[in-house]
Amino acid sequence: MNAVSKLQKIQAKNESMICVGMDLDVRKMPGDHGRNLKGMFEFAQEIINATKDLVCAYKPNLAFYESLGPEGLSLLTQIIDRIPDDIPVIIDGKRNDIGNTATHYAEALYDRLNADWITFNPYMGYDTLRPFIERKDRGVFVLCLTSNPGSQDFQMLSVEGKPLYEVVAEKVAYWNKDNNCGLVVGATAPEQLRDIRRIAGDMPLLIPGVGAQGGSLEKAATFGTDNFTRPAVINVSRSVLYASRDADFAKKARQELAKLNGIIASIRKSTKRPELSQERAPEKPMQQPAAPVQAPLKPPETPAPPPPPRVDPRREDFQRGDSPREDFQREDSPREDVQREDLPREYVQRKDAPREDVRREDPPQG
Repeated sequence: MNAVSKLQKIQAKNESMICVGMDLDVRKMPGDHGRNLKGMFEFAQEIINATKDLVCAYKPNLAFYESLGPEGLSLLTQIIDRIPDDIPVIIDGKRNDIGNTATHYAEALYDRLNADWITFNPYMGYDTLRPFIERKDRGVFVLCLTSNPGSQDFQMLSVEGKPLYEVVAEKVAYWNKDNNCGLVVGATAPEQLRDIRRIAGDMPLLIPGVGAQGGSLEKAATFGTDNFTRPAVINVSRSVLYASRDADFAKKARQELAKLNGIIASIRKSTKRPELSQERAPEKPMQQPAAPVQAPLKPPETPAPPPPPRVDPRREDFQRGDSPREDFQREDSPREDVQREDLPREYVQRKDAPREDVRREDPPQG
């Protein structure tokens, strides 16, 4: 099962397109949970236990764990251990570097941290993406249009008549040969989200920016999925993790998730038909066939003068004029154009083994 299939399976099972961002901030944790790593682990474990049947993914951001030093990465591995195997883990690190370094990034994120998906910065191009997408059972969400104000500095620049984020979307769609790519698109730009959805085809979109950043849940759900016909993941973090500063934080987190899922379910139910994609033209309205129109009668022709008399004067010959005909102008009738139980994972110390050098190919030309 590849990463997209795993994502779609849990979305159907839990009836959710909500991903919880596991961004542990000691300054916002309730009670004593932020005082030490043990308390942070217990906080995360309670959140997972209370929400695992209401989410489609968990997304820890590496910065919140790396800032704690080596112990923070140990904490992250223990938290990931508690996530059920059928729920995807999205490691948000936005990694990117030249091919050899990118290969080590892929090993660290996919093999050491057991990520199903990672986030990726595309600025250095295809050869830096290749070590990630060569892992056909894992996925890559590529930054396309982000929700921060500074996105205007580069992502909106015009490149040959189109904004740079559209070029990124087109490139990733072309590189998505093994169906393991997706795009990161912020919810704070709904009209651009709609455009990117059409370019992305069936690639999943990871949509941050709902809630604290001001993005609309309704527009993220409808525009991000082309009216629930294509996959998307809506990320929420602070509004769920820190729904309460008291001992009932896990219960309140569950209630917040249930509310979000309920809103999306209501939107889905009220959606009458999928939005038309660029490839499908609107159907023409049916018209009644027009009644045939009778052409006006031709005026009678003036008879030709009689021929000279024949030898036999007893016969009378008459020159008959053409009789008028009724012609009917017929219009063509329009045609209708017919759409886990929680079980800890075992970490195995891998033996060093010689790696085969991989002959690198030139990147495909977009």
